Amino acid sequence: MPFCIFTAENFGTKNGVQCTFKVQKKILWTFKVVEELDRVPEIYLKHLENTEGLYESRVQSDNNIFRIFCFFDKNNLVVVGHGIQKKSNKTPHKDLDRALQIKKEYYEEKQKSNKP
Repeated sequence: MPFCIFTAENFGTKNGVQCTFKVQKKILWTFKVVEELDRVPEIYLKHLENTEGLYESRVQSDNNIFRIFCFFDKNNLVVVGHGIQKKSNKTPHKDLDRALQIKKEYYEEKQKSNKP
């Protein structure tokens, strides 16, 4: 994977609470793995079923599992500034909707900035 783009909306927070430094380091380590490998194991990056191009990056620290929503723009991984601490196997619809909205806004803004 060539390059990671981070947005900072909620990086380092979960539910409005600051994540520990250890969790932040693990998030960065996971993104580094995604960035460097040609074939990323599904444990680190998984396509979310029934979505159009939305992925989740999985980060585990101790007994906590975090999901950071992301998508691709050409060959670059765009990390959406939205993540959750996942406590069940199902991703809440409100979090999927939020990630899809951020993705939509990203492309709308990109299209605006490309116009003369």
